[in-house]
Amino acid sequence: MKKSLFLCAMCATLVACQSSDTKITPQRPIGEIYESAYREFNRENYDRAASEFLDAESQHPSHPYAADALVMAAYSHYMDDDFAGAILAADRFMRFHPGHPDVAYVLYLRGMCYYRQVSDVRREPGMSAYALQQFQQLVNRFPNSPYADNARNKITILKNYIAGKVMYSARNEMRRQNWPSAISHLQSIVTGAQETVMTPEALYRLTECYTAIGLPHQAAGYAEMLRTNFPDNEWTKRLK
Repeated sequence: MKKSLFLCAMCATLVACQSSDTKITPQRPIGEIYESAYREFNRENYDRAASEFLDAESQHPSHPYAADALVMAAYSHYMDDDFAGAILAADRFMRFHPGHPDVAYVLYLRGMCYYRQVSDVRREPGMSAYALQQFQQLVNRFPNSPYADNARNKITILKNYIAGKVMYSARNEMRRQNWPSAISHLQSIVTGAQETVMTPEALYRLTECYTAIGLPHQAAGYAEMLRTNFPDNEWTKRLK
């Protein structure tokens, strides 16, 4: 009997402790959350606004405004320079609302998150590749969207940027007289980024590389390609 009373007392104590430690947050109406979120956003409290918008979506996932809440959460994070948070919110939006009218904008926003993290030309090119992928997907899927022209401009900038990084590596390999590696870098520009401003220099450098390893026929071929496609370019004028 005493053992039973002891167990009952222990259970009552555990329940009491659990009740005091566990706080159940009541669900707020979505209108109330939205009002708070936009108020924080207008005050430029973007971190707080993002949190409120995410609360709106998580507490009311089936509400018509749930998708909009994720878009605004992503944008709030973006405005706060929290690109990781913005990408997470954007990814959640794409996962649960793949057919929503704002998909084009979310692709653009996700691309801008990567684009704004693009670093110096001497550093690792990961962010530029991710940004290019997002903008290219936007242009391919929504060529007539309001964001497509801006995305095309960013694609041109990024392709030139990436080609510039490859050229930087090729020049370093040439200084080391590592001709096979330099040639590989340069040929990747000629074949995969021929529309960039790096192509004329790549052709010129290829003539130098093939001359250096004693293959004048191949060098002459790249020199002729440079003359034919870029007759007035500064790199063409450097040919002997």
